[in-house]
Amino acid sequence: MFNLFKRSDTGKLKKLQKSYEEKLGQAMLAQRNGDIRGYSELSEQANALFKELEQAKKEA
Repeated sequence: MFNLFKRSDTGKLKKLQKSYEEKLGQAMLAQRNGDIRGYSELSEQANALFKELEQAKKEA
């Protein structure tokens, strides 16, 4: 019965992990293209997602 609830947490963790990785990829591309301001903004967003991901892992 409790596994049902764990699955939704696992789905949330996977979604957060995927979003984090996508932001890192976007930041890398921005840096390669010389868009330092965009890189900075995307890196900040990725860090926020990372913190949220770590918090979700602690709660799970």
